[in-house]
Amino acid sequence: MKIFSTQQIYQADKSTIQKEGIKSDELMERAATQLFEWMHSRLRGTQVNIKLFCGIGNNGGDGLALARKLNEHGYSIKVHVVNYSDKRSEDFLLNLERLKDGKVWPDFINEESDLPEISPNDIVVDAIFGIGLNRAPDTWVGNLIKHINDSRAFTLSVDVPSGLPVDRAPWEPSYVINSSYVLSFQVPKLVFFLPETGVYVNQWEILDIGLDKDYLANTETDFELIGRPEVLPMYRPRLKFSHKGTYGHSVIVGGSYGKIGAVQLAGNACLSVGSGLVTAFIPKCGYGSLQTAVPEMMVLTGSREKNISGIEIPFEPSVVGIGVGIGQDDDTVSAFGSFLKRVDSPMVIDADGLNILSHNPEMLKDVPALSVLTPHPKELERLMGQWSSDFEKLEKAKAFAANYNLVLVIKGAHTITIYNGRGYVNTTGNPGMATAGSGDVLTGMITGLVAQGYSSVEAAIFGVYLHGLAGDLGVASKGYEALKASTIVEHIGSAYSELFRQPEMEQKDDAQG
Repeated sequence: MKIFSTQQIYQADKSTIQKEGIKSDELMERAATQLFEWMHSRLRGTQVNIKLFCGIGNNGGDGLALARKLNEHGYSIKVHVVNYSDKRSEDFLLNLERLKDGKVWPDFINEESDLPEISPNDIVVDAIFGIGLNRAPDTWVGNLIKHINDSRAFTLSVDVPSGLPVDRAPWEPSYVINSSYVLSFQVPKLVFFLPETGVYVNQWEILDIGLDKDYLANTETDFELIGRPEVLPMYRPRLKFSHKGTYGHSVIVGGSYGKIGAVQLAGNACLSVGSGLVTAFIPKCGYGSLQTAVPEMMVLTGSREKNISGIEIPFEPSVVGIGVGIGQDDDTVSAFGSFLKRVDSPMVIDADGLNILSHNPEMLKDVPALSVLTPHPKELERLMGQWSSDFEKLEKAKAFAANYNLVLVIKGAHTITIYNGRGYVNTTGNPGMATAGSGDVLTGMITGLVAQGYSSVEAAIFGVYLHGLAGDLGVASKGYEALKASTIVEHIGSAYSELFRQPEMEQKDDAQG
């Protein structure tokens, strides 16, 4: 699913109005109808106090049109117009008159007004600001937003939480609505998925308001939301007469004294995701334990007991995953640098492999083109330097990936894969995956997918999705706190199965057909 910018959304509105020969207020009426139907299908006439806070722009117009429909169906409503400017949109004024025609008289809130009473049992509809917000809310409006947040009422935001700009960090974090639920028109917004801004969105849902399908389909976007429909076409089916050599020979290079488990996790994940063969290259101290723990994996060792001081692989691997548990011993750094100069095919680099690169930036020029780097936030900061906001982070990440022709996997609650100026935002995963070894598992999975012939960017996107899905399946039985990295590995097969499981509605339709 594409994630559109503000200007692209405005253009989609404009294109729809022109193509269908309708007026802008008719599009607003569609939006209000969708909002009403969403609420009505859940409330079913329940007598609860609904307090609508409407700005004086088009987002406020949506709120006023919704208020009219709620009133027509007998709901108990109170409308507050947040009078933050002398300028009012035409569609706001039109819907204000329509609301008054229904004998609903809004309360106009100004800077001098007392804050309205809100009970924790009320439902608040937030329609103060929309996606066009381009400056910080005035202090008195910010205090109203704080008042709504402090009320603990269920707060439903129209399109975006008010006070949250969609193309930058908030000017004042406390002047943003903490939404219980956001109903986003037609497309999700990037701010829903970034650590700095996603905290204002507890849950979100898309409302289809019938925007121009051709425009939406043909417009390129900088970001895409990755779900089941996006990854299914990437899957490469297995052929009947294939063999283990068909699916590649992966090598996992890593481990040091006390950190051999990282290689065990990565290698096991690599096998479980489908790599035909997997060989580990580790220091001697890990030989016995690794051969015992993962008998399906072959093991090579370097000359040192506790760390890697030279990397010699006596065959041509399909792909190398490197860095998990490897440490940053001087000899290891030297061995890594020499290895980079000898390898031309893409690698998957994680953990101390990334830290070595950040401390030795001259090595970055030797990283093979289209390699996949998988940093967590601190590793990313060491690689590219600090950023002032998540938006600056993404711009720096795009520039970094382009400069070195790499695929960059920015790990987080919504892991974002960056390649060729585009970002792919993942939808699977959960807080239980914030546990030791989870990143090692992801490294192994991406490595195993590259070995099977997936391109670097497909392996990263697909690997991240499967990794999160395996974590979601694991947490269903273990709970967040008890989820371990090894449990994620155990559920990789189930994640593949889940990917192809037919939704229940489709099954019923097939049975009836």
